[in-house]
Amino acid sequence: MSKKKLAGIIAALLVLAAIVVFTVVRAQSGYTKVLTGKVVRGDLTSTVSGTGQIKPKTYVNIGATAFGRITHLYVKEGERVKRGEMLASIENVQPEANVDAQKASIAAAKTDISSYIAAENTAKANVDHAIADLEQKKLDFARYQELYKEKLVSKQDYDARKAAYDLDVASVAQADAALAQAKAQTESARGHLGTAVATLRSDVDSLNKTVAVAPYDAIVTNLPVREGETMVVGIQNAEGSTLMTLADMSVVTAEVKIDETDIVNLKMGQAADVSVDALPGKIFKGHVTEVGDQALLRSTGMATSQSTTGTEEAKDFKVIVTLDPGQDTSELRPGLSATAKVTTAHKDNVLSLPIQALTPAPASDGNKVEAASNAAPKQGVFVLRMEKGKLHAHFVPLITGITGTTNIEVGGDLHAGDEIVTGSYKTLRTLKEGALVKRTTPEEAAGKADAAQ
Repeated sequence: MSKKKLAGIIAALLVLAAIVVFTVVRAQSGYTKVLTGKVVRGDLTSTVSGTGQIKPKTYVNIGATAFGRITHLYVKEGERVKRGEMLASIENVQPEANVDAQKASIAAAKTDISSYIAAENTAKANVDHAIADLEQKKLDFARYQELYKEKLVSKQDYDARKAAYDLDVASVAQADAALAQAKAQTESARGHLGTAVATLRSDVDSLNKTVAVAPYDAIVTNLPVREGETMVVGIQNAEGSTLMTLADMSVVTAEVKIDETDIVNLKMGQAADVSVDALPGKIFKGHVTEVGDQALLRSTGMATSQSTTGTEEAKDFKVIVTLDPGQDTSELRPGLSATAKVTTAHKDNVLSLPIQALTPAPASDGNKVEAASNAAPKQGVFVLRMEKGKLHAHFVPLITGITGTTNIEVGGDLHAGDEIVTGSYKTLRTLKEGALVKRTTPEEAAGKADAAQ
């Protein structure tokens, strides 16, 4: 084939290609390419998500209650302990010596009391003896009084009997005084014993404080000390004053932060699904048990009421989700990152459409918007209608309801199965009422956007 003939064929093909391109461009002129979706009917659930961490409902810092060196640590961090189990001990030479000394004092006091009781019994016997002797002397004196009146005994004998009687009266008084003294000594010894017992109780308490025990079943979540270190007392949260932290994992919570725009939808008792980053694929069921009233600055976590700066920034609210009982939470640990998805609303058998399809009413369609309900927001969707073989987009105003993950509840002149325009965003903002449209694919739309850039 000659070069001249080949050049002619190539020229003819170029002309044909130009004609085809011109025809296609002309056919597509006046059309807007759009992404489309469907109006569907079904159940719709509205959720709010927040991130945070797993926390026990109850935890306690086991602080130092005695000054001294740690002699034994019986647990390790991450270990589970039982109520009453020994956790650690601090040197106890002085407290133990005090207890032993006080026990000896109590034993001595008890011996003294026994001695005083014996003396008291002796004094009581002396009183009884003196009273009996007095009775005898009283009878003798009464008889001699009669005899003396009848001049049958001498004045000397009468005076002797009277003196003997008076002496026994004094003897009884003396015996009573001795008995009272013996009783007083006994009561004093009992008082000293009571003081010694109270001191022993104090010394035992001091001795017991050299041993830390678990107040309930828990997990050791923090163990900042080692054997041989010296503990100090009375400085809260200071280094050397906290032995360990125990967390009661019988009731587990997820403490999450919810954006301020979503917090108004949360209420106590709402169901929630909690997922943990460390346990992929596992969902824990729970309910909202606390909704914070204080906004927290996202940058610092500080409550807005405590902030001294006037800087406006995004805010969150603290929300506590308590996991329902009966679930296996043995793998959960305090501090694990968690996400809580709270169900704020649920409706059955409602119309919904993709959220991105919602768009403000086009300027040329104000009359239709005004015709909608006063409660209806001035937004809607473009619905595709086939008219005379061509596809047109018509704006339909809507009333919206609850919002799901990807769809939103709608009410208005729509039906399940209606095809609507879902994108692109730029297209939705510039699309006119009744515009001619053609369907496109996400891939084609993305390629066109990349080419435009």
